Amino acid sequence: MNIIHCTPSHSTQWDDFVMQYEIATFYHRFAWKEINEKCFGHKAFYLAAIEGNQLRGIFPIIFLKSRLFGKILCSMPFMNLGGPCTTDRETEDALLDETRKILEVNKADYLEIRSLSKLNTSLPVAEHKISMTVDLANDPEVIWKAFKSKHRTNIRNAYNQGFTTLTGGEELLDDFYKILAESWRSLGTPLYAKSYFKEITKQLAPTISIFLVLHHDKPVGTAFNGLHRKTVEGLWAGTVAEYRRSDANYVLYWEMIKHYCEAGFGKFHLGRSTVDSGAEAFKKKWLAYGSQLYWQYILGRTREIPRLNVNNPKYQLAIRAWKRLPIELTKRIGPIIAKSIP
Repeated sequence: MNIIHCTPSHSTQWDDFVMQYEIATFYHRFAWKEINEKCFGHKAFYLAAIEGNQLRGIFPIIFLKSRLFGKILCSMPFMNLGGPCTTDRETEDALLDETRKILEVNKADYLEIRSLSKLNTSLPVAEHKISMTVDLANDPEVIWKAFKSKHRTNIRNAYNQGFTTLTGGEELLDDFYKILAESWRSLGTPLYAKSYFKEITKQLAPTISIFLVLHHDKPVGTAFNGLHRKTVEGLWAGTVAEYRRSDANYVLYWEMIKHYCEAGFGKFHLGRSTVDSGAEAFKKKWLAYGSQLYWQYILGRTREIPRLNVNNPKYQLAIRAWKRLPIELTKRIGPIIAKSIP
């Protein structure tokens, strides 16, 4: 078995593997390699295990370097999932061995592997995140009837308040970005440049779906989703601050669920949530159930699991300061910071 570092010439064979194996996800698509390299300048290691003419496994890894957060290898940064996809344990072990070499050669602090299942090896693991999933039905009425009565009432009330939705692709990108930039600023989180999202829609156009929720024709909320086989991946969503406590999201989420049911999708991943958080509680209203996420680590220069999350007290001062910055300033300096936060 040979472990190779893939180039664009391997993209077709790579994506064929991704489409063939159930464990592979939207985040394993080869396009993410060029997106990360072009938009952020990050080096990408796209490893493949080859035996004869057969591809037996893949492992996408992105290398982030910054003065703020150090040298981090991640599979996959900015996304919910990543990790190796293999046909057997021998292949997984071979790919992990290669990542250890990459870790050492690049003097990285650690490798973070985001996965829905534990790897077949003993690695330090963080289990603070879960993935929330709605099982869709061919007829959205089946899901509607399964909602609690109070939830159905909340949805009806939201429609009565004048909320409507639009769905499309790149043509909605300007409104999407305007809303997300305001939403993330109000949460104290730096956002990527608009060019990042534009490159995603360019590279993955047939599999990108953008929703807007409008209040009397004013865009106030949004969602950016990826489509992979029969699964919808919720990538980013946000609401402008003044509508965060409104019922806008009741219309947005119900319209998305209806749309994807009628389009023949089987599952809708609503993104990751912290256990026992408000986000988890809201998603459960839509019949979403949680699956444990395993963020596993191969440690390099650092000797303990990192704590790059908003609950870390050392980041609270920066978060509070960011919330007070003018929105246009956050759009200019936010991308410089955001590209280094996995």
